[in-house]
Amino acid sequence: MTMSLQEQIGQLLVAGFEGTRPSEEITDLIQHHRIGGVILFSRNIQHTQQVYALTQNLQRIARAAGHHYPLLIAIDQENGLVSRLGEGATIFPGNMALGAAGSEQLAHDVALATGQELKALGINMNLAPVADVNNNPANPVIGVRSFGEDPQRVAHLAAAAVKGYQQAGVISTLKHFPGHGDTAVDSHLALPTIPYTLERLEEVELVPFRSGIAAGAESVMTAHIYLPCIMQHEAQSALPASLSPAVIRGLLREKLGFTGVIVSDCMEMSAITETVGAEQGSVMALQAGTDLVLISHLYSRQLGSLKAIAAALESGILGLETVQLAAERVVELKKRYLSWDNLPAPTALTALDWESHQRLSDRAYALSTTLVRNEDALIPLRVKPEERIFVLTQQKNTLSKVEDRHFPHEFLVECIRQRHEYVQTIFTSARAAAQEYSEILAASSSADTIIMATVNAHLDLRQAELMQCLAQSGRRVIGLAVRNPYDLLAFPQLRTYLVTYEYTRPALAAAVRVLFGETQAQGCLPVSLPGLYSLDHHECATVQGRQLN
Repeated sequence: MTMSLQEQIGQLLVAGFEGTRPSEEITDLIQHHRIGGVILFSRNIQHTQQVYALTQNLQRIARAAGHHYPLLIAIDQENGLVSRLGEGATIFPGNMALGAAGSEQLAHDVALATGQELKALGINMNLAPVADVNNNPANPVIGVRSFGEDPQRVAHLAAAAVKGYQQAGVISTLKHFPGHGDTAVDSHLALPTIPYTLERLEEVELVPFRSGIAAGAESVMTAHIYLPCIMQHEAQSALPASLSPAVIRGLLREKLGFTGVIVSDCMEMSAITETVGAEQGSVMALQAGTDLVLISHLYSRQLGSLKAIAAALESGILGLETVQLAAERVVELKKRYLSWDNLPAPTALTALDWESHQRLSDRAYALSTTLVRNEDALIPLRVKPEERIFVLTQQKNTLSKVEDRHFPHEFLVECIRQRHEYVQTIFTSARAAAQEYSEILAASSSADTIIMATVNAHLDLRQAELMQCLAQSGRRVIGLAVRNPYDLLAFPQLRTYLVTYEYTRPALAAAVRVLFGETQAQGCLPVSLPGLYSLDHHECATVQGRQLN
């Protein structure tokens, strides 16, 4: 089989689009520009049957246009708070919850089940697992997307996930190389810097990537971050690692020995668009050794990038051999995983063991919930029928552009109301004023027990101030951290603290079961809380001096 130069260029682009059916723009890119793949987001997804119909329609368009191999259909199904799949798919815990559970087998099984559902839906490439080591509590974009702060634990769990996805027949992608965990800047918005030596990278950031590559990961995604220890001698040193030959060819290909497909993070993130632009960035990424360029949103940028690549080839800025080798790697990957004779049948969804997937999810969430502090033995709750529980949650938007899920406040309250009659609730606004907080404190004065759900309060002064006031009020106060576990750092005087690592419905339901003594919190902190608790800390609830079983 011989591919034209236009076909080879097309194979190097993975494009996103709007809508729940193939748009005119994505149809044009598939038919006339022979793009290698598409990426699906929540905006493309309603429910499982619709996703299956969408992926099959995309493949029909490609086959009718004469594509030699099916499209790569990619997704960011990291689980937890970064979950694109909609109604009908199983909700599984994200990485930090799995890190709290601490089981390689569980990480493998969750990835396997996720991969089975993706494959049945016609999605053949998962941009997961995240292999970043989250050792910076102020990280705004990775956080609970990481398995934790211990490089070895992250390495083992990432390798287990890679094996699970690929056992299901779905391409797995390690990200965000060479490590996005120790930053305090979101690369969707700016260019973060990793200011460490190569020796430090070898000891921390690179450990999970080596492990995942050894486990057989077919793909690695590069990060839009700056590493002066590697990149300072390049001509354009203040650019992202995703455009750096020293990082991609020198570090990933040569030093780590990776021979698979290298995919860029989205070229529409600010670290690219506010420096060289998506079109020039696509050319530079290929020059640096990238195989697949990801452009998730604008058709104009997708088309412009294809034209920029063709122009760079014609002018000699981009070598023909570079494009040919990249296209060859993409095609070889497709040969291993995709075939026109092996697309999922309509019966693939009904053939899945959905009940076993749900049982696996329930078990995983039960193993992840972590009781960090219980100094007054408030957990399990011992509330008399006439006592009042006050539930306080904050209405916050998603904290990173990559996240889809919003905090289901009403669900948390309903779970508590199913167990106790007298429950009062207040949803505070994300930008609550001091007067609103005064009113909240006054309203809560009649409560016997206060449960405050916090969302990254360690990065939110107003949220932290409210919890500090509640903790000093003399009433029974329980802090429920429903995202990052670092919130306790903002109010260390709080005496009762439970962590879920995410505000998905199953995570909240599992936490409420722990609160009311129906189950025991079994998770351990996969990160340290500096000055308070070390890695793996946890406490056990007791009932009348007995450990709750």
